[in-house]
This record gives sequence, structure tokens and C-alpha cells, in this order.
Amino acid sequence: MFNQPLYSMLNKRFKFLFTSVLVFSSLMVNAQSRYDSDFKFIHFGFSLGMNVMDFGIEESNADVDGNVYMVDVPTLKPGFSVGIVSDMFLTRYFSLRFTPTLHFGERQLAYSLDKKTILDSIVVPSIPISMPFYLKYSSERYGDLRPYIIGGVGLNFDMGQNNENPIYLRAIDPFFEIGVGCDIYFSFFKLAPELKLSLGANNLFLPLDERPPLSNKSEEKYSLALKKLTSRMLTLTFNFE
Repeated sequence: MFNQPLYSMLNKRFKFLFTSVLVFSSLMVNAQSRYDSDFKFIHFGFSLGMNVMDFGIEESNADVDGNVYMVDVPTLKPGFSVGIVSDMFLTRYFSLRFTPTLHFGERQLAYSLDKKTILDSIVVPSIPISMPFYLKYSSERYGDLRPYIIGGVGLNFDMGQNNENPIYLRAIDPFFEIGVGCDIYFSFFKLAPELKLSLGANNLFLPLDERPPLSNKSEEKYSLALKKLTSRMLTLTFNFE
């Protein structure tokens, strides 16, 4: 079961850690950068970042207690991400990357009859462990900067499932991901702000006859109004290598 107080505590600790790392990084800046791991066969690092999770939604258009509900995600709520970076050198411009990452986030589903007046809403928490493989293409280095693009595929394993939530999602979700970033070279490491878009390839939604039964039968309407949910996630990470 998703623990909201625990989520708030972890969020506060993450913000403190993230701020501390950025301050530490700024103190290590050197105009004459010496660090260069680009041509090592394998090198490692870690990442900290923020995410926003969304759903691609297909309604069932079923009659639910005399109503046909429309479903939407009205607002995107920020979460945070922490991961490990491993990079394998292939050629001067290409490398293969594996970056297992733990994401904390949630999505809100709003129910209405016209997508204007919200009648009810529920929160669907999610704690996916992302296991992606990427191919990274980097440009030539310009001073202390080296822009790049990245793309790949992976699997999400969601640990945020809750039997009591009216919306129950499949635990495993294959996805495609593309992004852009820029390596910034410092004295003893490099920092890479990276923006990525992830699109799930699976229908995550489990209908009532395929999921654990709900103890509160009145909440079944939330599930009956849906046919398909696909994951979408935008992440802004800062990789330290």
C-alpha cells in the first residue's frame, strides 16, 4: 500500500540531497576542465531528477449508474527520480547506456460528464523501477560542453500497486524513450542535464474481472468508466559521471 507520509518524508529528503549536490557541484567548477571519461570502455555515475507522470486514456463509454463518464488527467503532479548510470564506449560518437532508476510519482484521474465540471477524482500512486537500455549519440565537444541525443527501450516494474485503489495497474510496462541532454565538464566529474519522454507500449489498466476485488463496491464506477490506460512520463534528470 502506498504510504503518503513516507512519500512526503522522502520528497523532503530528496530536495535536501538534490540541493546539496548542486551546491557541491558549483564549488568544484574549474575553467580549465581536466575530467574526461568519454573514451573509457565503461564508466559509472548516478542521477537525480524530477518527473511528471501522465496517462493516455481511452474511456469505455459504458453506462455507469445512468451516466457515461469522461476521464482526464487535469493536472500533472511533480515527483522525483534517483538512479544509477553505467555507460559503455562503442565509438567516438556512440555509447550504450543502462540506467536503472527508481521513480516516485502519482497521477490524478478526474471524472466528468463534459470534461468541464469535475464530479469526482481519484489519485493513482506509482513507484516504478525503470530498467532502460539506451543508445547515446554525442556531438563533438565544444569547450566544456558536449550535446547529445538518446533513445532506447526498457521495462517498468511498478511497486505502487494497491488492492484498495479503484484503479489497478499492471505491474510490468514496456516503454520507448527519447531524450536530449548536454555533458558539462568539470574538474573531477561531468554533469549532464537530460530531458526524456517515455511512452508506454502496454495497456496498464486491469478491469474489475482481472484484478483483486474491491471492498467498497461503490468505487467500481471509477474502473467501469475506463477501457485503456497507457503510461507517459517526462523526466528531467541530472547525471553525475
